[in-house]
Amino acid sequence: MGQYAKPLSLRDVTINDKFWKEKMELVRTEVIPYQWDALNDRVEGAAPSFCMRNFKVAGKITKARRELGDRYQEKIWPLDTFETLPQDMEHMEDRFYGFIFQDSDFSKWIEAVAYSLTQHPDEELERVADGAIDIVCAAQQDNGYLDTYYIINDMSKVFTNLRDNHELYCFGHLTEGAVAYYQATGKDKLLNAARRFADYVYECFGKEDGRKKGYPGHEIAEMALMRLYDVTGDEKYRELSEFFINQRGTRPYYFDAEHPETVKKGHEDELRHSYNQAHLPVREQDEAVGHSVRAVYLYSGMADVARVDGDESLYEACLKLWDNITRKKMYVTGGIGATHMGEAFSFNYDLPNDTAYSETCAAIGLVFFARRMLEIKADRRFADVMERALYNTVLAGMAADGKSFFYVNPLEVYPKACHEDARKFHVKPVRQKWFGCACCPPNIARLLSSLSMYAYMENDDTLFAHLFVGGSVNKYIGRTGGRGDAEGVSGDCLSFYVTTDMPWQGTTVYGCTNEKPVHGTLAIRIPEWSRSFKVSGVTGELDESTAQLKDGYLYVTRDWKKGDSVKLELSMETEFVAANTEVREDMNKTALRRGPFIYCLEEADNGAGLHMLSVCVDSKPEELMLNIAGTDVVALRIAGKRRKASDMALYGSLKKPEYEEVELIYVPYYAWNNRGEGEMSVWVNYVF
Repeated sequence: MGQYAKPLSLRDVTINDKFWKEKMELVRTEVIPYQWDALNDRVEGAAPSFCMRNFKVAGKITKARRELGDRYQEKIWPLDTFETLPQDMEHMEDRFYGFIFQDSDFSKWIEAVAYSLTQHPDEELERVADGAIDIVCAAQQDNGYLDTYYIINDMSKVFTNLRDNHELYCFGHLTEGAVAYYQATGKDKLLNAARRFADYVYECFGKEDGRKKGYPGHEIAEMALMRLYDVTGDEKYRELSEFFINQRGTRPYYFDAEHPETVKKGHEDELRHSYNQAHLPVREQDEAVGHSVRAVYLYSGMADVARVDGDESLYEACLKLWDNITRKKMYVTGGIGATHMGEAFSFNYDLPNDTAYSETCAAIGLVFFARRMLEIKADRRFADVMERALYNTVLAGMAADGKSFFYVNPLEVYPKACHEDARKFHVKPVRQKWFGCACCPPNIARLLSSLSMYAYMENDDTLFAHLFVGGSVNKYIGRTGGRGDAEGVSGDCLSFYVTTDMPWQGTTVYGCTNEKPVHGTLAIRIPEWSRSFKVSGVTGELDESTAQLKDGYLYVTRDWKKGDSVKLELSMETEFVAANTEVREDMNKTALRRGPFIYCLEEADNGAGLHMLSVCVDSKPEELMLNIAGTDVVALRIAGKRRKASDMALYGSLKKPEYEEVELIYVPYYAWNNRGEGEMSVWVNYVF
């Protein structure tokens, strides 16, 4: 399967390059405080969250149950709605409000806080986080259960609707956040709560008689349990993750047994539950189907288990699903999930631009999946996709000021249609302050705050540089600790200071800073988008005895000493991109790519009526600096043509169109909609 690697400890990487440091500081100074206000319903004009309120109500109920014992009078609330909203915001009852998975918003927030603290210690933020953890842990039941939807509404119904009610999803996010906070601060209160919850889940699910044979309706528990296993070494968490994965899709369908009233007579043996990726056992699945976020969360967990168990059949299933996504179901921006119906994958090559769903969380999940495939094998194809999703769809999900967000990331926007066409109700022409279903904003925060886990990995003697991110990096030869944990260090430290012009220019230098010689390997990705590259060392050109190219990575092995360096120069020519002819929406159109960025046209630069424009593909683009929302970006100027409008009737005889020559300005896709509402298009007509 490959030579396994793991992310470097966050404490062993300091990121200071201009591009990413700016984004991470934005998360730290703006996004995390803003989201904390949102979780507490303090953002004027934003959709209410109710998240922390629910934990406080659940804590009050838990306290009363303990104090009153048998005298406690349970108040039952209905469980028949996916989102509960108060009739009067001024007079709310002590019941659950919001979406059934509202707890997970806190969990993603605390995870982002944890990662941020490793890069920038902040006593006040840590104090706020500790207080939030106190509120959350106060709601936990004596048996370890911790989900406010059921604690408040009806504890007798726990684990009775795995398909729809997200208990195991909330458990998974709580576990991810708890592990991250423990690794960042050494504080184990939330980790102990997560372990107690995990122990309870373990008691409830498994092969043995008397235990449920179910699995999550919304996946994430699978990879969260593997992360808990990595940090604790407790085998039962690995076993539970394996059970959820191996049980999924087996006959008889668990979701049918759970809710037999939903099974239509005569359709008992029909392949169903594809929305939850539970239609087939996972090793038999070869096409990505259903809810796109759930899918890539599942595939990430599968890759985790495949790595730890050395499970070849599970890895092969991951490869088949990876290939199906990236070759037939992924947008040029790295977005996935073509339809708003179920936030789901569509059929192969169905990639509409103006109705694209391309949820921010789905792109983040694809980044998760890519990283785990890289942990199994350093192969450029995984890192290329990880980079594409990160620099385009993920970054597009957040405004330049960190205070508004996209849930949906279309590749073409006509604001009038967004406002007046019900078929495009999900497409927003501007970012939103917050969402009732606010999964995406905190997901962005936790990913960007943990960027180094995706940029740098290690095995015993090799440091892998998957992304071009500047800063300082320490890799201990022979490290034996858990993933993302600096403990268990043995051997010498191989240290580099990384300087880079990326993502706007293609030069990156890896300078060795360790005082004494250390034998090891530096493996640097050569991205697919670079048509050529040049590499040199401190003493000149590297030769084949010390530098070898394998699977898109340049491996440089030597006795590294202070002053040694590797300089990588990547070409960054602008490329005209074409889609497979099976992608009907992109026929006779092209997109522009430069380095890791996909570019788009905006009305702000090119006027209205973008559908009337064509780009001249026999012209060479000119690079120019453009300031967007206070940040300089490399834009592209290129010759184009605008079709002249006609005064013909609605329909008439075909005539040769008339054009006027124009200059087109392209901007990076991630930066669009930071200058007001307007049209946008990634795929543009072309002429020679």
